[in-house]
Amino acid sequence: MNTYICKICYKAYFIMTIIKAEEIVSVSFSEKLKCYTQLFKLKLTSFVVISAVFGYFIGGGAYGVTDVIFLIIGGFLITCSSNALNQVIEKNYDKLMERTKNRPLPLNKLSVKETAWVSSIIGLLGIGMLWALNPLTGILGALAVFMYVALYTPLKRVSTISVFVGAFPGAFPPMLGWVAATGSFGMEAGILFAMQFVWQFPHFWAIAWRVNDDYKKAGFKMLPFGKKNKTTASLILVSSIALLIASILPEYFNLTGRIATIGLALLSLLMVYPAIKLVKTLDDKFALRVMLMSYLYLILSLTIILIDRI
Repeated sequence: MNTYICKICYKAYFIMTIIKAEEIVSVSFSEKLKCYTQLFKLKLTSFVVISAVFGYFIGGGAYGVTDVIFLIIGGFLITCSSNALNQVIEKNYDKLMERTKNRPLPLNKLSVKETAWVSSIIGLLGIGMLWALNPLTGILGALAVFMYVALYTPLKRVSTISVFVGAFPGAFPPMLGWVAATGSFGMEAGILFAMQFVWQFPHFWAIAWRVNDDYKKAGFKMLPFGKKNKTTASLILVSSIALLIASILPEYFNLTGRIATIGLALLSLLMVYPAIKLVKTLDDKFALRVMLMSYLYLILSLTIILIDRI
């Protein structure tokens, strides 16, 4: 046991030595702001916030401008915090990958200490704003940050189960929006969560398929069985079909009507078709199409549900 503890202490000391030895590049204020926009992944963050806002309006009830503003800012802050803390933990691994080696932390344009402090502070502010809407929303926000940063991020180098774990916080936004509007968790919120949970698998596996070689350099285990083969392609297809089947859930539980079911099914088929082609050809371009169609599904599916409820 003592030997094990000594090894951990040595590794911690070694890491801290490296961090201290690295000189932070001097950048202008405007350049630093640009670094933070990269760190926070604003495009991805906007998708998350939009999903939460859709969930809020789908939830109905008495809409309040202040509530919407708090939801947008709170959701924005916790998502930025999660993205940044993820990069703090993965700094040395990001250096190894082509797609991430030019991020601010690997280039030492921002210090790990500063980034960790800023990210933690804005994360707490975001949770506080969500809590101001109602305590349950605040708890969900805090849980999303914890699961993404403390569970999903380190698991990426341990096991492919990381995708399953990461699917939980990834599916929170529309459910969080519903809870923000209603102050309670019900079957409807569960349906919104379930649909986005299923969506995570073809989406992330399609991304992992495209960048698998890069992931291998950092030791990230994202693809099922770690290989781009028919088995993995078949799992992407099966998960896409599962999303198609999930299209009936909103109507079955009286959240929406038949029009929404048809619309959701058609959107799902846009992912199923390239997934079928991927199984047949194992061509990266079809994984790209699954990924692109998944982004289309993310926003349009919630739009369809909202319109149907109106």
